[in-house]
Amino acid sequence: MAKAQGWHGWDAYADFYDWENARTLGRRDVAFWRGIVRELNVPTLELGCGTARLLAPMARTGVPVTGIDRSQPMLEHAKRRVARLPRALRPALLRGDIRALPFPRASFGFVMAAYGLTQSILDDDDLDAMLAEIARVVPRGGVAGFDLVPDLPQWQEYSDKVIFRGRSRRGGRITLTESVRQHPRRRVTVFDDEFVERRDGQTKRRRFTLTFRTISVEELRARLQRVRLRVETVYGDYRGGAWSPMSDAWVVLAVRT
Repeated sequence: MAKAQGWHGWDAYADFYDWENARTLGRRDVAFWRGIVRELNVPTLELGCGTARLLAPMARTGVPVTGIDRSQPMLEHAKRRVARLPRALRPALLRGDIRALPFPRASFGFVMAAYGLTQSILDDDDLDAMLAEIARVVPRGGVAGFDLVPDLPQWQEYSDKVIFRGRSRRGGRITLTESVRQHPRRRVTVFDDEFVERRDGQTKRRRFTLTFRTISVEELRARLQRVRLRVETVYGDYRGGAWSPMSDAWVVLAVRT
């Protein structure tokens, strides 16, 4: 069996990503990242931009923004979302590998890896490659932002649990059933999901697995230092609150030295 990679599962997740996130994270992080983009006012790159859930609101600031993602189905959703923006504000969207960014050195003043992206990179070499690429495309004095999910190791294991039921935008009914597996020695948490959408007498099922690694702030700090990214600020929520190991979110901002 092929070794699981962090990008596995995201193509199948694309049609349901926004539906689930509206019920979990909602828009709690949107104003935070949009505020950072507006304050820095420099060309911005979002790694793993997905459906443009963050990218489109950031583009509304008028700052030039670019999104890159490996998943073509995610990018199809992103294209539809950004098409609703005025033409002058629409961000650039590219399909590519975040371990080998297709941009010249010092192309962006701000690069961000939002909710959980860093933890979806399961291989150490892949993670270091992504961080090195961020450092390459950010000039000295530029900023990199990372958003970690702190409670992954505490997630309770369960099997075939109905997590959400609700109506889709297309008028159907969606049920999310999920199983969670913990692998403490490997420091990974595995989510086996099944989305079932019933609409107009038809049923669509999507089954896939998403895997995330546990990364502490100190571990991320050490990895960033190796590529000359110095951690300047760590927030504990999306309102700019103080960080502690028990915080709901771990948001890390680092400066290229």
